[in-house]
Amino acid sequence: MSVMEIPETLAAGRAAQELRLKRGEFELATQMGHVRTVGGALSGRRRVARGEVERLRRAAGFPGALRERVRTVGTAEGAELMDISPGRFTRLARAGYLVPVRFYLNRYRAVVWLYLAEELRAFASSEPGLLTGRLPRTRTRTEPRTRTARAGSCTGTGTGTGTETALDAEAAEAAGAGTAGEEDCRPRNWRGRRIGLLLHESDDRWERAAIVGSVLDPVQLAELVPDPYERACLNRFRPDLAPGRPASEAGREVMGRLLTADDPDEISWHRSSLTALLADARRDRQAPRPSGTAPASAHTPESASATEPAPPAGPVRATGPAVTCEPVPYDGQRGRPLLTRLRGRRVRGREAAVPLGGSAGR
Repeated sequence: MSVMEIPETLAAGRAAQELRLKRGEFELATQMGHVRTVGGALSGRRRVARGEVERLRRAAGFPGALRERVRTVGTAEGAELMDISPGRFTRLARAGYLVPVRFYLNRYRAVVWLYLAEELRAFASSEPGLLTGRLPRTRTRTEPRTRTARAGSCTGTGTGTGTETALDAEAAEAAGAGTAGEEDCRPRNWRGRRIGLLLHESDDRWERAAIVGSVLDPVQLAELVPDPYERACLNRFRPDLAPGRPASEAGREVMGRLLTADDPDEISWHRSSLTALLADARRDRQAPRPSGTAPASAHTPESASATEPAPPAGPVRATGPAVTCEPVPYDGQRGRPLLTRLRGRRVRGREAAVPLGGSAGR
């Protein structure tokens, strides 16, 4: 009788230690695919096979080469790396030519974007014409929406991160770029990149739907997913797009704007993607629900109209925090609407049986 050999795996912390990577470097290395992991994509317990660690340790230039592939820089260091001014660097990033891989909020609750040094060097060598001469023009929010080959992934989010310039040397020089009123592609490009990396890690269809739905506000999500049990399933698999939450309310508000799609084109794209992914997930398996409870798609039009709110007349922005999606029947309404409807029918039946004042001929 042969025993199947199970390869040894290491926890994330142990693997990072053996690869001589800091925690943030290791997380980015796994997201970028430089370190292959096994296990659940969104469970937070992904592991690394011993053979993968040995492969990386035997690679040429270890550990410096691996750390350089995940090294991130801010505006000042990135501009120095590309041999341009911080103002030009900021203008290129706002226009969508440079896509951030991370961000954080400093003590002034200003957004500080981080970029991969490896990508900045590659861009400088492939696009020397954008490093000198006239700066590329960033579309303002009042202009028609157009798409270009490079900056086409951005249609603007306008998160107002200009206060980032009050903090350090890199932001102070960026303040002179004259970008007031122009679109800032960095938030949307970061969201798109983050979602793409998470989708690359996951094979579960409900997890993939939850990844795309994580950037839609609760109103948009409830409109696309009327079944409360399906929404509970999506929230159970909802990924943490940006680990860590600011302690102050103002910081959480800034973070919430960065994590939520706010451009009509971006919202439309994610709504379409979520609809397609939900169809695949439902074919794969139904969302967990109490026995005997039918999915929302099986409801009759009468019951659906009685429980589902009418769609908003115009664009809606959620101002409150995202609610937790516990399995709540009847689309989150309290009370017992089924019993209420049965009582109403009984009263109407009595009125029909005992007509008032010669109304029997109606």
